Amino acid sequence: MISVVLVDDQELARAGLRTILREPYGFDVVGEASDGRAAQAEVARARPDVVVMDIRMPHMDGVEATRALLAADPACRVLVLTTFGEDGVLAASLRAGASGFCLKDAPAEDIQRAVRAVASGDGWLDPAVCGRVLRRYRIDPVTDPEAVRRLGDLTARELDVLKLIGRGLTNAEIARQLVIGEGTIKTHVGRIFTKLAVRDRAAAVVFAFDHGVVRPGESPGMTGG
Repeated sequence: MISVVLVDDQELARAGLRTILREPYGFDVVGEASDGRAAQAEVARARPDVVVMDIRMPHMDGVEATRALLAADPACRVLVLTTFGEDGVLAASLRAGASGFCLKDAPAEDIQRAVRAVASGDGWLDPAVCGRVLRRYRIDPVTDPEAVRRLGDLTARELDVLKLIGRGLTNAEIARQLVIGEGTIKTHVGRIFTKLAVRDRAAAVVFAFDHGVVRPGESPGMTGG
């Protein structure tokens, strides 16, 4: 059972999520909050596997709330739910530490898959908006000498794997493209996360775009397994 805290200022939206994230599907909604400030206390109390976070809220929006939650507990996992067209805000939420994002009007099965992916330690980037969101990184590039140094610690093969992660390929797809075993890919992915000091695939995708490993237009998609 995956425990979830819902953060959204609209009761109707939370009610819809409660219907999707029910026990028969393997979920347990253990808390709710109507804004980012209230979310901090609720998450500290309930300690959920995943926080499902709205972006637009009064008092404290989803980006600020995500940043605060990760500062308080780096193990916290946040899935952002948003509407179409909020590319810049979604990019900011990923930089704040969110493990992924999903459109509010996505099919129920996709939202369930997204929550499961984030709970398991993977990222989830909704393919409907992923390419546009990640292109925002080139508008506001990051200059981080330490990150550049970490990138230089990667082997040639690890850099190949990071590029394919950045394009949204799964471990199985990367293994097929590079013609090596999936177990070997998992080992490379673990080493990449360690060397780059990133927590999951979503963070690795962000790193790849922030530092020019993957360029806009290379068709990134959802991340997972």
